[in-house]
Amino acid sequence: MKTNRLFALLLLVLPALSSQAGGENEVAKVEEAIQVLEEVRRIPEQSIPPGLLANAQAIAIIPGVVKAGFIVGGRYGEGVILRHDPKSGKWGLPVFMTLAGGSFGFQIGASSTDVILVFKNRRGLDNLLRGKFTLGADASVAAGPVGRQAEAATDAALKAEIYSYSRSRGLFAGIALDGSVLEIDHAATARFYGKPGLTAYDVFEGKVPKVPDVVRRLHEALK
Repeated sequence: MKTNRLFALLLLVLPALSSQAGGENEVAKVEEAIQVLEEVRRIPEQSIPPGLLANAQAIAIIPGVVKAGFIVGGRYGEGVILRHDPKSGKWGLPVFMTLAGGSFGFQIGASSTDVILVFKNRRGLDNLLRGKFTLGADASVAAGPVGRQAEAATDAALKAEIYSYSRSRGLFAGIALDGSVLEIDHAATARFYGKPGLTAYDVFEGKVPKVPDVVRRLHEALK
């Protein structure tokens, strides 16, 4: 019981700390997401199959997911999610989000891991926009295929709605994330674009007062 209370307190404290310093922390988080993408895609044989990414409806990048203290199975991370148009190949503007809970493991000796989620259809994304949802319960999730050899896998063989990946201590691989909870971070999104009350729907529709320069670099990292 005490463990559960400590975990709940941690999930309240971490977002509160990230709310400081205006939108500076949000810009830094996008910078981290860019770094994750650049490092993951540096070695094609160990990255997300290009075909899977080209047909994705959205991608979420959550850098530095940490163990929630000493609590077994407790994880927490903050990142961004972008909608994708497979027909035009264009990526939308980033919306901030959080990942919490779940029982996925870390590499031995690693204090954190980077997580990438590739959404194959709109259902998972729509569920996220309606509120927080649980991977494996509200949307099917599976460890994603890695490398060019995975291009041979047919679309019919890839049946999950969301594919998950992790990178820690230089190793990139698919990872099981069942039980992890995703939720839109409306406050962080509003700070990043400098408009109180901004919603994820507004951002996905491009209804923002100004697009920060770092977004262009994020889009370049996804090409």
